[in-house]
Amino acid sequence: MSAPLVSAKELGVTLGGHPVLRGVDIAVEAGEIVTIVGPNGSGKSTLLRLLIGAERASTGEVRRAPGLRIGYVPQRLAIDHTMPLTVARFLGLAGGGREEREHALQRVGIAGLGGRQMIDLSGGQLQRALLAHALLHRPQLLVLDEAAQGLDQPGVARFYRLIEELRAEMGCGVLMVSHDLHVVMSASDRVICLNGHVCCEGTPTVVSAAPEYRALFGFGTEGALALYRHEHDHAHAEGAPGHHHHPADAEA
Repeated sequence: MSAPLVSAKELGVTLGGHPVLRGVDIAVEAGEIVTIVGPNGSGKSTLLRLLIGAERASTGEVRRAPGLRIGYVPQRLAIDHTMPLTVARFLGLAGGGREEREHALQRVGIAGLGGRQMIDLSGGQLQRALLAHALLHRPQLLVLDEAAQGLDQPGVARFYRLIEELRAEMGCGVLMVSHDLHVVMSASDRVICLNGHVCCEGTPTVVSAAPEYRALFGFGTEGALALYRHEHDHAHAEGAPGHHHHPADAEA
């Protein structure tokens, strides 16, 4: 078995004298989608930043595969409204030629928006532009921090289907934080429930039945999960090879 793309052992971090994370073990393999769920303030975003090297741990260690290429999609992007920034120029910050940038936009479903100002994009278009930027790094590991935040439910479902497709095409590992529990449970190979420490982890079915998960999120998730899975399977049946998802313009 090959080494994980990224792993951590006994990871802990203290900020301002308060423990945010303690004793966290995690590993992400190539080709798998791992989702971190947990309540607000549970350390989810902090854990992502530690794993990609944007923050340093107080205890424990993080190991990344040598030369690991990471594509990172943040929760939001602070854009200076006084400084014009087109989508094409934003993508240019990630490198790559014009053809490569246009292909990335096409792949995420917003072809032709290169000349649009970033501040004029809808929520769905902006998230896809951020995803296109991440893809230009040719990532072996795609990291998403609540990347579908603010989209309506159909928009969220389409976004995560796109992530599943990209994983299949590129063979990359995917590590994401999300609060869209029902959608995430369908898209993930493995779910990690975090609340300062790892409460439980495993396949979506195992985690959704775990007492620790239910203590945090209640009992209402399982029925909605089953409903989403049914819709998801139905959409896939309709969307056989060659099926195109709705354009991101439809997303608010």
